[in-house]
Amino acid sequence: MAFCKNGHLSLLLLNLLILILNTPQAIGCYTRIFSFGDSLIDTGNLLHAVGNAHLPVGRPPYGETFFGHPTGRFSNGRVVIDFIAEAFELPFLPPYLAGRGPEDFEHGANFAVGGATALNNSFFAAKGMEVTWTDYSLSTQLQWFKNLLPLLSNESDYSGIMDTSLFMVGEIGGNDYNHPFFSGRLTTDEVRSFVPFVTDAIASAIHDLIKLGAKTLVVPGNLPNGCVPMYLSMFRSQNYEDYDPQTRCIKWINEFSEYHNKLLVEKLHTLRELHPDATIIYADYYGALMNIFQFDERCSRAAVATAPTIAPFIVEMKGRRFARSRRRTLPGWVALDEAAYKVVANGRATGTYAVPPSQKHAQILQILNILRCFMY
Repeated sequence: MAFCKNGHLSLLLLNLLILILNTPQAIGCYTRIFSFGDSLIDTGNLLHAVGNAHLPVGRPPYGETFFGHPTGRFSNGRVVIDFIAEAFELPFLPPYLAGRGPEDFEHGANFAVGGATALNNSFFAAKGMEVTWTDYSLSTQLQWFKNLLPLLSNESDYSGIMDTSLFMVGEIGGNDYNHPFFSGRLTTDEVRSFVPFVTDAIASAIHDLIKLGAKTLVVPGNLPNGCVPMYLSMFRSQNYEDYDPQTRCIKWINEFSEYHNKLLVEKLHTLRELHPDATIIYADYYGALMNIFQFDERCSRAAVATAPTIAPFIVEMKGRRFARSRRRTLPGWVALDEAAYKVVANGRATGTYAVPPSQKHAQILQILNILRCFMY
């Protein structure tokens, strides 16, 4: 996957920095980044927990474009959090499970784990689901952070770390729906009933971080899963009206993602009222990725690498077309390549897909709307 013009990405990255500069903490004041989530930002935790022998993410084509070798990232190169760290001129975040001591986390830590859920496994077991995934839920990741914090500072000086750190809480929650949807044992309405619990779990983690002193938090929403080939394959329909005529995505699945995002935004609004001294930014992954899937005649087709599937989808990478069945298989529900992660990261950082955006960069946003050139 490639972008039409790198200049457009530079403008997006500039817009990201403007958004952060207009928060109470300026870019130069962020000394650490702490991130929580799933495979979209995992930089190696699952690989360190399970081992190379059991995970394809420990073998090529993972990591082949930027690092030259697999790193445990669910990408052929960097993931969203890597671009965010680069924007702040910080080193890439080490996976928490790979750390040997507090000196490894001088500039922050990544607690995200591929396949992680917002809810604990006990929730799914109580719903009668067969739990086949490891419990690295959001509450587990938050506990890891609480265990690490005393190693980085005395309790009396926690504010010195929390005030100057950027917290990325997500993306998380997608697997809470992927697991039950792909199990085939629950109806859509039953899975939909999970959404308030998932968004409550995310809001609770944010609340806990703010109580510990966090001042700036970025919280991504859910992806447009109706555009993901794994969903397109499993929920293929003969009814033309089930598909968006412009994007060819499955409408009801995207509406499910929109419902999650709506509830999450409402939770974040409540948290902002409870904690006026904290800056809570909603990152619109849905909007950023829909711009990839929507047609733009100036751009080429986007490619999304997915879990094993025999769906006869055609993708294009670097000008070459491949049938989906010829693609190398990847674990998990969806893994974007580095170029797609860069779209998401730039949109997040620039404010194009961030709420609340900075009013000071309205003119730049207007320019970006004119110059925007994402892929189909």
